[in-house]
Amino acid sequence: MSKIRVTVWNEFRHEKEEPAIAEIYPKGIHGAIADFLSECDDLEIRTATLDDPDHGIPNEVLDNTDVLVWWGHMHHDKVSDDRVAYIQKRVYAGGMGFVACHSAHHSKPFRALVGATGNLSWGDDCREIVWNLKPTHPIAAGVPDHFDLELEELYAEPFYIPTPDDLIFGAWYETGHIFRAGCTFTSGAGKIFYFQPGHEACRSFYNPHVQRIIKNGVHWAAPNEFGYAISDDAPFVHPVYKRDDK
Repeated sequence: MSKIRVTVWNEFRHEKEEPAIAEIYPKGIHGAIADFLSECDDLEIRTATLDDPDHGIPNEVLDNTDVLVWWGHMHHDKVSDDRVAYIQKRVYAGGMGFVACHSAHHSKPFRALVGATGNLSWGDDCREIVWNLKPTHPIAAGVPDHFDLELEELYAEPFYIPTPDDLIFGAWYETGHIFRAGCTFTSGAGKIFYFQPGHEACRSFYNPHVQRIIKNGVHWAAPNEFGYAISDDAPFVHPVYKRDDK
């Protein structure tokens, strides 16, 4: 059986510029995610960062990626539009899965794929309880009915996204705020999973339940045998995110 080819993308700016963040994630957030995904024998992992040539995701890399895991925060605008357009095309027409972590709700690829702003409310880091709202979903496999994150950045409703296909996890914060913390969407032939925990100043990516959810999300988002082949001359226009040359 062939392996699921996963590319883990990260801005990799906080870790290079802020010693406190580098202490938490010495290999970068992408390295931390890649490490626990590598525990799965059926996954083949590569990493890419914002400052790599073509942001580490030229066409040939994306053409050989089954699931793209994305972490971005302060530099969404630095991601080139041509990379976003090709990611969108790979998901919509090619069936590539997309897993958006934490602040990737505002990333160019996520907003293009779901056709919404991804705006939300946020606040200081505090205690968060993640509730398993749909335990029968594959992404919730092996996850308890709830788990505690001692410290995580507060994300709160209203969250400006389309109505999810599935709302799998909900967040409650000690402030009383709530949030749709884990939800899925489809875009053409591709599947999209958004998962909220993962602030750079917190240790959420070391939490075993967070790791299990992201592993499950990658497996769920992988394309099935009915994924489409991409033709370079195939028409492709998104109602929100459009290219001038298409």
